[in-house]
Amino acid sequence: MTALKNDRFLRALLKQPVDVTPVWMMRQAGRYLPEYRATRAKAGDFMSLCMNPTLACEVTLQPLDRYPQLDAAILFSDILTVPDAMGQGLYFESGEGPRFRKVVSSLADVEALPVPDPEQDLGYVMEAVRTIRRELNGRVPLIGFSGSPWTLATYMVEGGSSKDFRKSKAMLYDNPQAMHLLLDKLAQAVTSYLNGQIRAGAQAVQIFDSWGGSLSSAAYLEFSLAYMRKIVDGLIREHEGRRVPVILFTKGGGLWLEAMAESGAEALGLDWTCDIGSARARVGDRVALQGNMDPSVLYANPAAIRTEVARILARYGEGTGHVFNLGHGITPEVDPAHAGAFFEAVHELSAQYHR
Repeated sequence: MTALKNDRFLRALLKQPVDVTPVWMMRQAGRYLPEYRATRAKAGDFMSLCMNPTLACEVTLQPLDRYPQLDAAILFSDILTVPDAMGQGLYFESGEGPRFRKVVSSLADVEALPVPDPEQDLGYVMEAVRTIRRELNGRVPLIGFSGSPWTLATYMVEGGSSKDFRKSKAMLYDNPQAMHLLLDKLAQAVTSYLNGQIRAGAQAVQIFDSWGGSLSSAAYLEFSLAYMRKIVDGLIREHEGRRVPVILFTKGGGLWLEAMAESGAEALGLDWTCDIGSARARVGDRVALQGNMDPSVLYANPAAIRTEVARILARYGEGTGHVFNLGHGITPEVDPAHAGAFFEAVHELSAQYHR
């Protein structure tokens, strides 16, 4: 494999010295970019784009070609590829988002679920990782990812997106045996899936726990964090002579940072409701932190974006261990020039904190 020309993202995750704070952005390959929309139109639909390694590589690289300040690429895919490979029948309904043809509603349904093999059942993702890694040619590291077991379970039990997670939470409290078995199978599937991505060339991985913040404190620890810890314990941690850092991101997870910091992950993602300075004081030197600007700041003018970047950098303070990111994914209506102003501000304003 080609040597990395820019490794500051990996260095910051491992709390090693960097010259500036590295930056990338969740959903950086996405609908805010006209070139992405053109490629998606060429693919026909979202899943056809995900399942075409050449086009998935193309959209992964688009933001890097536009924004030379980016310090990482993230695989273009979707968190719901894993339940789809478990036979749930993923499809996308216009205006409705992701849906599943099969719904998990009983212990028998859970027992019937297979644990997918990454190369056999998700080979198009592994091929996309290999293709992207080859085309990156060492420009920046490649991030692989998966949804968390709890987040994937909610889609499988609800049959799609949900505002209140009533079916998932009913199963959690009414039939904890079924929910624990489902989460255990998903933890096995995600561990295997992420290890497949690492073997194929991913140099860091992120676990997206989009819906962990919907749980009570006790339920979060038992039904979300416990299974993410299980995944971390099972991951390949050294590959190609380097550490493979793991980032845990629970949206709405600010209550549980201390427990998350004991998970074995190298870094925690923060949403925008957390103060990053307070978070740093709480976790100490145990983990790096990623985040945490409100994505809506990107609707403001470049001067206002710059002011907010400066505020977050000052709150984190001096030293390494910070990867700048949004507190969630960029939204489709953002002006691409505003994203560029954001990346420029992070590099320009962060150098003073790394002298």
